[in-house]
Amino acid sequence: MFKLLINLLFPKVCCGCKSLLLQHEYVICTVCRHELPLTEFYNNPENEVVKKFYGRLPLEHASSFLYFHKKGIVQEMIHSLKYRGHEEIGTVIGLWYGEDLKSVLRNAQIDLIVPVPLHKKRMRQRGFNQVTTFGKALAQKLQVDYDSGILIRKVYSETQSKKNLVQRAYNTEHVFDVIDTEHHHNRHFLLIDDVLTTGATLEACGRAILKIPGAKLSIVTMAITHS
Repeated sequence: MFKLLINLLFPKVCCGCKSLLLQHEYVICTVCRHELPLTEFYNNPENEVVKKFYGRLPLEHASSFLYFHKKGIVQEMIHSLKYRGHEEIGTVIGLWYGEDLKSVLRNAQIDLIVPVPLHKKRMRQRGFNQVTTFGKALAQKLQVDYDSGILIRKVYSETQSKKNLVQRAYNTEHVFDVIDTEHHHNRHFLLIDDVLTTGATLEACGRAILKIPGAKLSIVTMAITHS
């Protein structure tokens, strides 16, 4: 009875189109699920993410789940996750993409999933890292560990969204570092983030991770910007 009253006062709506969710729907309505712009990158070893990091990082695997268009459904979902605290969106995307990645990464022997970290100040402001639930859902599907303590952000910086490629590269060059032990040596790390734009932040994080002796690196993001 109490649950019915809560649903009546605070009806659950789709994170994409804001329509009321039906009883069997969760987070995303059936219509929006069918309209999501899936990249299918996980099946393509020469996809756009791989090409973006050519000559920048040595990667074992790189892919993004969705295309991110301005004012599109994916932007609405990511903004709801990032700025409105709807962390369940990350869980849904992670479980969905994790299922796709299982067969592709079966022989890759991923050891740890590592999120792009927030600075302590940003974490206090927001209260959560927007990729945590995504990463934990991936870890569940891939049956590997999730570790948010390896990679750290040393420098607090303003949002990167309105900066160009040169500015982003300059601002991220010395921002990240790793806290590794001998236990982390010779491991394969899967670095994750929400939206891939220029790749400057992921490149900086990747370079930090690759300072660990014997480290191998893969990258997965929820989405990639697409014109």
